[in-house]
Amino acid sequence: MSGYIPPLARLIDEFARMPGVGKRSAARMAFYVLKMSNKEVQSLAGAILDAKKNIKYCSVCCNLTDTDPCAICTNDRRDKSTICVVENAKDVIALENTHEYKGLYHVLHGVISPMDGVNPEDIHIKELLPRVSRGVNEVIVATNPTVEGEATAIYIAKLLQPLGVKVTRIAHGIPVGGDLEYADEVTLARAMEGRREI
Repeated sequence: MSGYIPPLARLIDEFARMPGVGKRSAARMAFYVLKMSNKEVQSLAGAILDAKKNIKYCSVCCNLTDTDPCAICTNDRRDKSTICVVENAKDVIALENTHEYKGLYHVLHGVISPMDGVNPEDIHIKELLPRVSRGVNEVIVATNPTVEGEATAIYIAKLLQPLGVKVTRIAHGIPVGGDLEYADEVTLARAMEGRREI
C-alpha cells in the first residue's frame, strides 16, 4: 500500500485479507493496533494463536469445538432423534440463541455451488449419512434461502430419501416487523407456503 511504511502496509494488507474488510477498515484496525499497549497486542495475538491451535471440527457433527466430540453432541439432554443441518458454525449459534431447538446439529461448512467449484464432496455431507442411520427420525435442513442453499437442501433430501427418514426444510418468509409491500415475490411465496394454523 503506497504511502505507508512497510510494517504498517503489511499489517493493513493482512487485515484487508479478511472477508468484508476493505482497505479503509483495514487501515483503521491497523492504526488501532498501533495505539494498543504491548500487553493488549500480546493478548490479541495470543487469542488468535490459541484459537487456531485449539479449535477443530467435531468428529460427529463437524461443528467448531475445543473438545471432541463437542458439548452439544455429548449432552444427554439433547434430542438425538433430530438433526438440524446448517451451512456454518455461526448458524448453530443463531439457532441455539433462540432456545427453541433441542436436537443435534450437522455443519456442512459450505453449500453446493458448481459455479464456484464447490461439489457435494467438498462439504461435510458424507459425514451425515452414518449419523442418520442410527435412530434419527427427522433431518431439518436449515440452509440459507439462496440458489446454492436450495440446491444443497434438495441434494440432501434426495440423498436421505432411501433411508426412510423424514426430511423437512425450515420455513422462510416475512420477518417480524417487515412490511409486505417491501418483500420480493419469492419471499412472499415462501411465506404463503410456510403458513400455519393459528
